[in-house]
Amino acid sequence: MLRPRVTINEASAVIPFGQCPAKTFTVGRGVVLGRSVLEHCQIVGEVAKALIARQPDSLRERLYPSNAHLVAAAHDIGKVSPTFYEKLRQACCPVPEGMPALEQINPQLETSWGGHAGVSQLTAKALGAPAFIPEILGQHHGFAPPVAGLRASDAIFGGPLWQREREHLLQSLMKALSADWPEIASLPQARVLAGLTSVSDWIGSGEFFEDPSLPWQGSIDKAIDSAGIIPPTFRSDLSFEAVFDFQPRMAQQQLIEQVGGPGVYILEAPMGLGKTEAALYAAYRLLETGQANGIYFALPTQLTSNKIYDRFNDFLEQVLAPDCRHRSLLLHANAWLLDTDMGEDGRPGGAWFSQAKRGLLAPFAVGTVDQALMAAMNVKHGFVRAFGLAGKVVILDEVHTYDSYTGTLLDALVALLSDLQCTVIILSATLNQSRRQQILGRTLSANAYPLITACPDGQGVSELAVESEAGNEVAILLREDEQLAVEEVLQRADRGQQVLWIENTVPQAQQRYLDIAARAHEFGISCGLLHSRFTPQDRQIKEVQWVECYGKQGRAGRGETGRILIGTQVLEQSLDIDADFLVSRFAPTDMLLQRLGRLWRHAENPRPAGSRCEAWLLAPKLDNAIKGPQQAFGHSSFVYNSYVLCRSLEVWETRKRVCLPEHIRELIEQTYYERPEADAMARWLKELNDGTPQRKGRIALSQLARVTLADGGQTLPEIKAQTRYSETESVDVLLLLGLEWSVKEQMSKLTLLDGQVLHLPKLRAQLSRRQWRKLSGQLMRQVVAVPIHNAPLPLPQTTLEKFNLQHCFYLGNPSFDEALLRVALVEESGRLEGVQGATLHQKHSLEYRDDLGYRVIKN
Repeated sequence: MLRPRVTINEASAVIPFGQCPAKTFTVGRGVVLGRSVLEHCQIVGEVAKALIARQPDSLRERLYPSNAHLVAAAHDIGKVSPTFYEKLRQACCPVPEGMPALEQINPQLETSWGGHAGVSQLTAKALGAPAFIPEILGQHHGFAPPVAGLRASDAIFGGPLWQREREHLLQSLMKALSADWPEIASLPQARVLAGLTSVSDWIGSGEFFEDPSLPWQGSIDKAIDSAGIIPPTFRSDLSFEAVFDFQPRMAQQQLIEQVGGPGVYILEAPMGLGKTEAALYAAYRLLETGQANGIYFALPTQLTSNKIYDRFNDFLEQVLAPDCRHRSLLLHANAWLLDTDMGEDGRPGGAWFSQAKRGLLAPFAVGTVDQALMAAMNVKHGFVRAFGLAGKVVILDEVHTYDSYTGTLLDALVALLSDLQCTVIILSATLNQSRRQQILGRTLSANAYPLITACPDGQGVSELAVESEAGNEVAILLREDEQLAVEEVLQRADRGQQVLWIENTVPQAQQRYLDIAARAHEFGISCGLLHSRFTPQDRQIKEVQWVECYGKQGRAGRGETGRILIGTQVLEQSLDIDADFLVSRFAPTDMLLQRLGRLWRHAENPRPAGSRCEAWLLAPKLDNAIKGPQQAFGHSSFVYNSYVLCRSLEVWETRKRVCLPEHIRELIEQTYYERPEADAMARWLKELNDGTPQRKGRIALSQLARVTLADGGQTLPEIKAQTRYSETESVDVLLLLGLEWSVKEQMSKLTLLDGQVLHLPKLRAQLSRRQWRKLSGQLMRQVVAVPIHNAPLPLPQTTLEKFNLQHCFYLGNPSFDEALLRVALVEESGRLEGVQGATLHQKHSLEYRDDLGYRVIKN
């Protein structure tokens, strides 16, 4: 398309706003000017307007003020500035004729004020935009720009004449969109609008709008559909039995009756009662009546089994209407990732391509609570997460597992979600009363178990005792002799029992597997290992194999052979497995109760003759633990706090049996009630509160959580936004058999762990967006998340870009993020090597085996 010749006012060197470009556009091997700022802003405003229109009526009225789409449209008014204009002129190849250069303008200066977003913020402030709006415009790339002390009319932004052009641009947008500034009622509402602005910008920058020669007006809904933000439709009046194929239990029915609209609801009930199904059916009733727009099922950590995805999809299969648009897309997370295009930041290589993040924007998703918690933090694009969760049913699973830091964040998240018209359903088997009061911010009195606590929006709180069902009596034996436990599990498996052995760390589980596997093979016993440091591809294979053996599906084959499954916390949560015998490393009471919930879970499962419901806990003597918990508990004291471990051991040391669920409340309250301490226990309590040189204490973690909440302070990169108790950051490691560069073909050659070969061309334009999404999805299944101190050393970003990995992975912004991707090559022996002979690790050897996973071997 021939663009009009740009005119310039010689006296002031100002470009009229209508001739200022917003984008560049790749044509073949060249780069030309794309949409104008006016066109791009108008597109983004229309996208925002259409996104709002897709909300159910009741949510739309409560979440979005009138004219909210103008905020999104105004996001890029700061691109009408000399530095941005000159940056795009220089980016074109060849430089366009008739586009004059601006003398003595250095585009690199933009980084000092956060680029065009900083100019947008200052402009809106100077023009008297209402509260919150300038900051929303300034943060639309995810973080607050450093504009303190600057003014829109400063010479570095072009002075008063360029500011006048920005004002004229805003007036044109108001006229085109028939809108004036909205009045934003609260900070939570501002966060939703900030997220709306960013997402509308991503979609408005996508493939439907790239070519400036094409009309855009008919592409708004197509682009939003392509992004996967699709209003679902549902089958009407389905009963619980129609959805899940069984009658609801009493506790399930009572929760369903209590959840009548947005609010916060807590269900405390034992493991195996069907809390997940109760929450999902309550969510279905709200979706069907237009009181919610989707579901986000938040799992405790990435350690949780992937099998929950299958259960979630089975539910959606039942409730989505047969004629629901894009039904297959909504049913499968991988399809949603590969077949949707979120625009600029959501494309492969963009910061929001990963399923973990984009799932927050999908109508239905299973993810980790960490992603949800960042909605309440001043973390990059935290407000996009808030936008994605607004109006949804958010199910928080296994809430008892959160420590002081995550607990403080969780309380803030629950408060934020309440303000965002969400329905929050909290599921827990082991929540103590004090923690329940903190979450709700209310004084509570009930101490029954099971228990439903309901706090609907605008109403008082109610506590409803639930009739308890008969459970198991578990024999408990504390053991110090680990070798004795090894012999016991081998003997039990040899007699046909299905045995679980749960460790508290991945290295402990790997070593235990090495200790047992060879001997199990001699007995003809199947032995497996399951933890979080397998590639997604390997982990899925293992889960299908082992969860089916230990789950309902494997009932017919239970008697064929004994089995031993060794693992970490992945075996204790959100997983329907049934063992005949359990050995567990000692852990806090709530974790132990979760693990006991894997024993004799289904009464109809056959048991070998002589079996009894029994668990062995590998624990030190209480006196030794109190004297020196780190020595007594070993690696476990780095996962769980020493004081909590000692308090838990006090409760369990004399226990010979536990009746579930009758004893759950008693055990939890005995462990966690606050009391004065003396001598050594006083020291460990002080460390819990005040910390040590190696780890922060409860008070500091609570304060840190408050500092990182979203109403002020410096924006954190995501890698720095820790939401776990552990202060250890983790990074993604891409594992390959080979990585080469072909000079002749100008593309990189990547050999996957299964021998499959992928090719990544140098230029993004050489493949379609769908082809890039497919490649990225395949590579993400070769990634393992590991603690940063156990990861390969980072490669220079230029090296990663040489192999074209920036087209598939977000490599970070050097001015803001840290290196986010590590790469290692797997030799035939399993040993890891560095790319092109680079040093892999300064202290240890690393390996990856499909039976052991990612492993650190200390030299």
